[in-house]
Amino acid sequence: MAEPQQDMRDEPAGENKQGPNPPLPTDPGDDAKPNHTCLELVLKVRIQSPKENDFIEVELNRQELSYQNLLQVSCCELGINPDQVEKIRKLPNTLLRKDKDILRLRDLQEVELILMKTGSSQLIEYTPSLIEKPCYNSNAAKMTY
Repeated sequence: MAEPQQDMRDEPAGENKQGPNPPLPTDPGDDAKPNHTCLELVLKVRIQSPKENDFIEVELNRQELSYQNLLQVSCCELGINPDQVEKIRKLPNTLLRKDKDILRLRDLQEVELILMKTGSSQLIEYTPSLIEKPCYNSNAAKMTY
C-alpha cells in the first residue's frame, strides 16, 4: 500500500500545532522568586490601643497554624509578653478562640491583640469612644426659637 501524501501546507507529522496565538515564554526570573503565598500566611497585627492604630505584618508557616503559634509570633514581633494578652480579635468584631478559627484566616486579614487591663494603665489609656461621650448639648437646650 502506498502512504498517503502529505499536503505541503500541513505541518509535518509529529509536530504540535500552536494555533494562531502560541503561548508566550515565561520569564526565567519567575522560577527564582520564592512563592511565599503558598508556604506562609501573612497577617496584619496590632495591639488594641486608642493611641496607636498601625499594623505590622507577621508571617506564619501554614503547616504550623495554631492559636498558640499566632500568639507567640505576634507577641514576639510586637515585643510583648504572651501572658499579657487577654483575647485575639479578627477585625472588625470576631474573637479568635481555637485552632480552627486560625485555619480560616486569609492573607492580610487584620488581627488585634487585646491586652489584660491593669490598674495603672487603665486610667492612662482609657479614652471614651464616640458612643460613650455625652451627646447632650446644654446650650442648645436653653435656646428659644
